[in-house]
Parts: sequence; C-alpha cells; structure tokens
Amino acid sequence: MAGTTPGTPRVLRAMNDRAALDLMLTHGPLSRGRIGKLTGLSKPTASQLLARLEAAGLVVGTGTSEGRPGPSAQLYAVNAAAAHVAGVDVTPARVRAGVADLTGRIVGTCEIGTPGRQRPDGSALEHVVSAVDGATKEAGLTRDGLHRVVIGTPGAFDPGTGRLRYASHLPGWHSPTLLDELAAALPMPLGYDNDVNLAAVAEQRRGAARDHQDFVLLWNEEGIGAALVLGGRLHRGWTGGAGEVGFMPVPGAPLVRRVARSGGGGFQELAGAHALVRLARDLGLRPPPGPHAEVAAALLARAVSGEEPAGGPYGELLRQFATGLATGLAALVAALDPELIVTAGGLLTTGGEPLRALVQEELAELAVPRPRLLLGEVTEDPVLIGALESALATTRDEVFDTSR
Repeated sequence: MAGTTPGTPRVLRAMNDRAALDLMLTHGPLSRGRIGKLTGLSKPTASQLLARLEAAGLVVGTGTSEGRPGPSAQLYAVNAAAAHVAGVDVTPARVRAGVADLTGRIVGTCEIGTPGRQRPDGSALEHVVSAVDGATKEAGLTRDGLHRVVIGTPGAFDPGTGRLRYASHLPGWHSPTLLDELAAALPMPLGYDNDVNLAAVAEQRRGAARDHQDFVLLWNEEGIGAALVLGGRLHRGWTGGAGEVGFMPVPGAPLVRRVARSGGGGFQELAGAHALVRLARDLGLRPPPGPHAEVAAALLARAVSGEEPAGGPYGELLRQFATGLATGLAALVAALDPELIVTAGGLLTTGGEPLRALVQEELAELAVPRPRLLLGEVTEDPVLIGALESALATTRDEVFDTSR
C-alpha cells in the first residue's frame, strides 16, 4: 500500500477488501450477509465492498444459497481466473511443473523425465521451460498468462553468487549464468527455493503445521534435509544453506571432512537411505539390488507391515534407524527449541506412525525440550504444492491490493 496513509478511507477499504477476499478463499462462496457477519461490516458497506471487488474483476457471482427460510442470497467467490501461477519441482530424475489459479486449484501439470546425467549445456533450462509450457498448455494458457513462477531444487542458490550450492547430485544446474537464462526465457517474476523449504511451506499452508509459527520439518528421501520455520518465517541462512543437516556431524557416525566434496556428512551417514541399507545388511538381512532410496523404503515398509516379529531383525532395523534420526533431531532441538517437528519425505512417510512413535520416544531421552512430532500430511507432490503456495502468497498480495 505504498503512497497511502494508515487510517485513511482508502487504506481502510483496502484492508476490508483483503479481509473479505481471504474469507472467500478460506470458506468458499459467501453471501453479502455472511461477509458482513464475519468482518463486522454493515450490510451497505459489505454491498459496496462486493460491488468494488466485482468491478475490479476479483470476485464473481456463483449462484444463490438455498435451503434456508426467506429469499435466497447471491453468493460471491474469488475470481479464480484473475491470476495464475506456476510451480516447478526439480529432482535428478525429472522436472515437474504445475499451474494453479488464484484459488489454489491446480489446473495443469507436466512432467519431463531427465534420464541419465543431465548435460551442462542448457538442458536444465530446456527442461524447466518445457515443463512450464506443458503445464500452461494443459491449463489453457500461455507463458504470458502466468503472474509468477517458483522453482524448487535440492540445495540452494547462493544470493551472493547466484550459483547452486549443496546439490552436487544435480548436474546441469551449476552454471553461473543459469538464473539469467531462466529469467530471459520466462518473462515473469521468478522465485527459487530449496525443495525442503517448499515442503515446509506446503505443511504450513495445508498440512500438519497449520497455525504453527515455530517448527522444523525433517525430510528424508534420497538425502536428509530440514526446513526451519521461526516466527512464522523460513530461516534460510546467510548463503541459503540453513537446514542442510545431512552435513551435520553427529555422534555414532564417522567424522566426515571436506563435506562439500563428499556430498554428505555425519547425519547422512547415520540415518540416510544408504545407511539404512547398510544397517540391514549388518543385521543379516538381504536387501534387493536397486537405488538406495527405493530399497530403503521397501525395507521400512516391511518393518512396519506387522508381518515381522517385533524382536526380529526388521524390528531391530526400525529401532536403530529411529535412534539415528533422533540423534540428529536432538541437536536441532537443543539449538532451536521448536514447538513442533514434522517428518516428511519418502522414508519417513513410509515408516509412518510406528517410526514416528519410536523417534518421539528416543528424542525424549536425548533432548531436554520435548516438541511434538507429527507426520507430514501433504504426501503427494509436497515440493510442487509448496512452490505453488509460495507463488500464490506473493501474487495474492499484489492482485488483492485495491489501495492503488
């Protein structure tokens, strides 16, 4: 609301407009009377507000309410077509894009496979642009119809250099000119964030961390990472590397030196996917061949299936894995004292409630603070959902500002 004075009629109208729009996003279509009750506005003021928002193209009439005595009331909803955003989830195996309308409904998706090692010759740019174009086409749009794009990757782009750090396993994404090339190819505001940070945004907006201002999201899939939300805001650190806890030295794991070259550290060696596979072999189990993340998930699925005896090797595998996870979490808890810990990512989702309960029990023995430990609720495309929610938050601030 730049250029306005707090308390002026224009600012007060803009505040009421935004409150009404947020209520429609939360509750769905609302009548004039319902908006008046929820905001405390009089019926004439609510009518003026709705007329103003309808003229601005921000709300549309969606029919009338039924089932109550008296005349039916006109219902109003946020105009979903007033803006569209895109989110992109990048992994070594694929690039997945989605387009959402202003209400958050996903209206188009596209996935581009990246088999083998990506070439550092522009393929990263091509994959992102192709995925975004495919999703916008499915949504019946073009690139020009997007208000914002947010891209999520492993690691983080250093704000000082513009280069991707902490993600050596993502070939083709380390060119110092990549961000400029993406900006030239996608002529709309672009945002970039760490994939685990975006999973935390998804949980804060739609999942287990709703209404929580201080929490840690622990992610364990192909690698271990964390997102730190302090005072309701993501803490990214000076170089964007806050939460890269896979590099963190922890008791019970060898001290890893030159971690930037090795691609991992103590916590990754103690409780990562490959560590779980190694532990299974040490317990006399015979994991099948395959990628570590897939094999580890299969081992955990069997351990929590209820088909194996609690005192057998699968039960011991689950207990030792829980201890490794709790060891790393204890360091985070001691430093941050969060209200809540949310577990997410393929391995922790597969381990489910049995693993969560064991980690909670172990953590109570290892740390003085005792935050609640909850399973993540956004289990389908959490990074993509977080990217879309991040893009929507900024876009709504811009589109919903009626003070200008």
